[in-house]
Amino acid sequence: MYQLKKISIAVAMIGLSTAGFVGQSVAAPSDSTNVNNQVMTSIAQNTADQVSADKTSAVMDVSPVTNGVSQKLTGDSKAEISLNKLLPTIKYTTENLSKTAEKVNNASWKEGDDIDHNIATKLQALLNWHHNSVGSVDGYWGKNTRKAMQTFQQANGMAVTEALNVETWQALTKDEALMAQPVLVSYQLSEADVNIKTTDIPAGAEAKASIEGLYYESITEALAEKFHISEKYLKALNPNANFTAGEIITVYNPGNPNTKPVHRVVTDKTTKTLYAYDDKGNLVASYPTTVGSTATPSPTGTHTVEVKVHEPNYTYTAPDGRKSILPPGPNNPVGSVWIGLSKPSYGIHGSPDPAHISRQASAGCIRLTNWDALSLLGVIKNGATVEIN
Repeated sequence: MYQLKKISIAVAMIGLSTAGFVGQSVAAPSDSTNVNNQVMTSIAQNTADQVSADKTSAVMDVSPVTNGVSQKLTGDSKAEISLNKLLPTIKYTTENLSKTAEKVNNASWKEGDDIDHNIATKLQALLNWHHNSVGSVDGYWGKNTRKAMQTFQQANGMAVTEALNVETWQALTKDEALMAQPVLVSYQLSEADVNIKTTDIPAGAEAKASIEGLYYESITEALAEKFHISEKYLKALNPNANFTAGEIITVYNPGNPNTKPVHRVVTDKTTKTLYAYDDKGNLVASYPTTVGSTATPSPTGTHTVEVKVHEPNYTYTAPDGRKSILPPGPNNPVGSVWIGLSKPSYGIHGSPDPAHISRQASAGCIRLTNWDALSLLGVIKNGATVEIN
């Protein structure tokens, strides 16, 4: 039961709603009222049993400079070996970058400046590289970027604010090696990048169950997910690209994921954030998440990780009891990852719709982007504690 399985198994979600899991987004209103107090209260409660606030402020290690190769870890720990298998290696250069990319890479913010597209992209990169995920990089100041910043502030003992401030920018940019890492880079498309299986995703569980796999619907969708960027922003950065093998395109540099083993996660329904902790109670990463809905709330309480699956299939049970087994693929209702909990039929999983993470409802489970789910899958321990508040 406690093994990482790169196989297709049936993930049974008996009784959960069709809307949350058959490729349809359920809109949920975003409520930013009193978000400062919500975030501070949430994280304070989550860290109350940790050793001390000053210890917590030092635990958010930054992603190392990747020197032309992202997501290729050189260590030999179980977590690093697992992550190297789960995440694609990205070889890039900084040659012949467009003026747009150079502006992002050279962007710097000072008090009074607006957060334009350049600053927003760099801010999102810096938060990601500090292992506070913003979800899809899109170059905009939005809900997930604000939440990631506020988690970074709280973890580093700063006041939690609605807007970027000097103290936060200085903390994000104080590591000179990290600041030397390019945000936007040049990447040469390989045959493997473009010669992929694609499909048109049909509506309805029975129709989905009838196709070979729930693959990407386009090459650009696959590339956007590989580089943790929104498909719209990828196309905007490459307006004349044909996305063919041998072509050099501009992409976001995802850096390297957290490699510290995760022994405990806390998912907060108010902030829609998953906080990951090591065995000493130190916060090592955070991810934006979609957590349940009014109709199908996530199970409040403490649970444990029971099973970890890469590339799961999905068993949908209709109201009349008929079952449909949906094949694996990134557009599977649970995405590329299933981390099953001790609470039957509930888990942490990926999503076919990364742009809507924390902006929609789910049918009771905890959704992450596929890349965040893969990053968590590589480090979360068997039997890890999962608290849903």
